[in-house]
Amino acid sequence: MRQADHQQSWLLSGLDPDPVELVNAHSDHPVVLVCEHAGQAVPTSLNGLGLPPGALDAHIGWDIGAREVTLRLAKALGTPAVLQRYSRLVIDCNRPPEAPDAVPAISDGVLVPENAGLDSKARQARVSEIFEPFNDATAALLDHPDRRAAFAIHSFTPSIGGRTRPWDIGFLYRHDDKTSPLLRDAIAVIRPDLLIGMNEPYQIEDASDWFVPQHGEARGFAHSLIEIRNDQIVDVAGQEVFADLLSAAITDFLRKP
Repeated sequence: MRQADHQQSWLLSGLDPDPVELVNAHSDHPVVLVCEHAGQAVPTSLNGLGLPPGALDAHIGWDIGAREVTLRLAKALGTPAVLQRYSRLVIDCNRPPEAPDAVPAISDGVLVPENAGLDSKARQARVSEIFEPFNDATAALLDHPDRRAAFAIHSFTPSIGGRTRPWDIGFLYRHDDKTSPLLRDAIAVIRPDLLIGMNEPYQIEDASDWFVPQHGEARGFAHSLIEIRNDQIVDVAGQEVFADLLSAAITDFLRKP
């Protein structure tokens, strides 16, 4: 049963999946993994968002490879993980829900017809039935008394808007300027050939980000939003490589005082 089934649903039907996927939910591991852009699902009521064929498979529809890396990492470490099943084009769960690009009418030049001219009731349905259940599930995992750190797993496209993004992996943060450098240093020892970006391929802002301000900084947790260039994790081999790297880096981080 979907988490929203206890109340009237305006958006999701019994044919639609629950927005929240939980792994190792009862683990008391000190780390929580979060993957906001894990899925490509679209509620049946939204008619595929009116998108052209293949759009949901591209980087605008989800974070390619991020779910698989998150699951492999959770299995390796035994950490709890919370993943979101709906396409980021339905609602982006790493944006403040009131942000204009939380429900984009256009994404990297692709029109999203079902998002154009969305009225407040339809928009609120996406917030109430997808964003809020996912946010609540994330908060519930983080509120466990043994938690020490939270890491969000994302992927990014190698180029956008004519700009090349050369980094193999990036660590994004603001006030917690200890955690991300420690992760970077651990990975650099293992793979000195990788180009590691700090606050790349973008920077965290209150107006456009959710995980870092609302889950990491608000709790005072160690945290980092981790971005992997998606052409490196499109297949199992690449997913294993980066899950192993992050597993080693997080394990090393947890040994630090």
